[in-house]
Amino acid sequence: MATGNGNDQAAATVIRQPITGNEELGDLSKPAQALARFYRAFNRRDLAMMEQSWDNSDQAVMVTPYGGINRGWREIRPSYEGLFSSPARVQVELYDYSVTVLGDIFYAVGWERGYYSGENKKLEIRVRVTRIFHRAEDGRWREIHHHESFENPQLLAAYQAAIHSSAKR
Repeated sequence: MATGNGNDQAAATVIRQPITGNEELGDLSKPAQALARFYRAFNRRDLAMMEQSWDNSDQAVMVTPYGGINRGWREIRPSYEGLFSSPARVQVELYDYSVTVLGDIFYAVGWERGYYSGENKKLEIRVRVTRIFHRAEDGRWREIHHHESFENPQLLAAYQAAIHSSAKR
C-alpha cells in the first residue's frame, strides 16, 4: 500500500488479495479496514453499516451507470435501500486494486467482481471502480466519492435491465 504525508508522491502498488468484507475490521483508521467495512455492509445488505462507511454530508458523490450521479448521503442512501430491499442479490469483492494515501485522503482504484442473482437471471459482474475516502474527525475513514464503470457494454445493458426490473418489484 502506498502511503504519503501529502508532501511526497508515492507509487501505488497493485494488491492481489481481494477484499470481500469477511476480513477482520479491527482498526477502522486503516484504509484496508475501511474498504472491508464497505464491502461487508454491501454484501450483507447492512444499511446502518453502510451509513457508517459513507460521509453523511452533501459533499459525498456516487456515480454509477445504473443510478446516475447521486450527490449527498440523502441521494445516495435510497440507492442502497432499494438494492438491499430488492429480492435480487448482488455480491462483489474488490481485487487487483491499489491504495494511495495522501494525508487525510486515500483512494482505491481497481476492479470489482461478483454476481447478480434474481428473477431466474444470473450475471457475472466485472466493473472498474474508484473509491475515495477522507479521514473524519473521529479518525475513521469515510467514503466521499465512488465511481464505477462497466468495461463490457453488453454486460452493462443486461445488468441495467436486471436492476431496473428488480427495483420495480
